[in-house]
Amino acid sequence: MTSTSPHINSPAPRRFPVVIVGAGPAGLTVGNILRAASVDCLVLETESRAFIEQRPRAGVLEEGAVRGLERRGLADTLLRRAQRHTECEFRFDGRRHRFAYTELTGVHHWVYPQQFLVTDLVREYADVRGGEIRFGVRDVELHDVDGDHPSVSYVCPETGRREVVRCDFVAGCDGARGVTRDAIPAGRTRTSRGDYGIGWLALLVEAPPSADSVVFGMHPRGFAGHMPRSADVTRYYLQCPPDDDPENWPEDRVWAELRERLGADGAPPLTEGRLIEKRVLEMHNYVVEPMVSGRLLLAGDAAHLTAPIAAKGMNLALHDAFLLGDALAAHLTKGDSTGLDGYSAACLERVWDYQEFSHWLSEVYHGVSSGDPYRAGTTLARLRRVFASPVAARAFAEQYLGQPATR
Repeated sequence: MTSTSPHINSPAPRRFPVVIVGAGPAGLTVGNILRAASVDCLVLETESRAFIEQRPRAGVLEEGAVRGLERRGLADTLLRRAQRHTECEFRFDGRRHRFAYTELTGVHHWVYPQQFLVTDLVREYADVRGGEIRFGVRDVELHDVDGDHPSVSYVCPETGRREVVRCDFVAGCDGARGVTRDAIPAGRTRTSRGDYGIGWLALLVEAPPSADSVVFGMHPRGFAGHMPRSADVTRYYLQCPPDDDPENWPEDRVWAELRERLGADGAPPLTEGRLIEKRVLEMHNYVVEPMVSGRLLLAGDAAHLTAPIAAKGMNLALHDAFLLGDALAAHLTKGDSTGLDGYSAACLERVWDYQEFSHWLSEVYHGVSSGDPYRAGTTLARLRRVFASPVAARAFAEQYLGQPATR
């Protein structure tokens, strides 16, 4: 929430040039960029350090995102540990179709679970670069973000007192359910929304991957996805109603549906294991325009949500963070406001491009199971074209792999 002034009983406020709300990939990347430029900042996070370093989320990184991290000295561990993927597999009409995108483009994907990246970024920010961070804070509030002297207040978990921090800028990196987006005064931004009307049952399985690549299964019973995460953990997805209850999916049903939807001639059997996560994701998107209101600048899911259909969310968050961190550093150290002035427009161009690809790919994934013979037929035609036409294959590969990183 936002208000015009902090609580009257607050102690004397501290001051940082930038307060970053949220210790996810976007917030921690911004913080690391600022510390590298010798700019002081404070990161506020509602969860504990242990929690964010273990929370399973995304895992696919585009080449451009990795190179952007590498240029900023944030990819050493990633480059040693991440898996390189050069192709994926589509299964439809009972057959397997390998798609070797690196052969077409020379570019590959990296698989590195988000919690690993967060662990790396926290260590670099707090332990190496000496950045300040507060974990477990409660009731974060933003104040005077449209003025020249914004502040952020929060309840300290140790003392129970409301602390106040004055700053020049607030970076809102606290995700889809955070408080920073709601702090923007009514009428200052427009939020565009899109709802696919479907859900995905997200599963994390304690078992080795059942294939050497990402696998997409288009089946009349619904979409299924197989996403390697590590040598011992695999992410699976199953299309389901958006309001479905995970308890409707006991392990026997989960594995029966995965075997059916990912089945194809010559496909190896699935390696089953213990389900360690099971939740239903509603497939929807939104975009906030502009991503700036006064001294509040949004990044990542606080500004735009992209359903995991195309694995773009973490990559967009990192792209935002590169632009925002560089722009804030240039303004605060050199007085150069060019990057801040163009921040929102530069982010949104890529955001809308990825939104469009997600929309297109959703039809590919879900058209076969729509119950509409016409949609199913046109979906299969799209898929066959990708494997029959080098031009169509390259166009798909370029969108699937994403745009190059902005310096």
